[in-house]
Amino acid sequence: MILKALFIFVLLIAFVPPVRRFVFYLLVGRQLVKEQRRQHERTAPPREGETRVTKPASKGGTTFKGGEYVDYEEVK
Repeated sequence: MILKALFIFVLLIAFVPPVRRFVFYLLVGRQLVKEQRRQHERTAPPREGETRVTKPASKGGTTFKGGEYVDYEEVK
């Protein structure tokens, strides 16, 4: 009886695409989607007009107290 049920379940997975997608989503899909989102957030290029400034992590534990002055021209 259990062997028949297992055989039918395997046939459903093998030959019915919606069932196959659902089982794949239950087993792997959610974790895969989370990892894709995390990677996209890390590697997403900045949007136009967005400025990002990064500074290297200091090993000595000192805090960043500014930088040098940079001249700029206002573009209209």
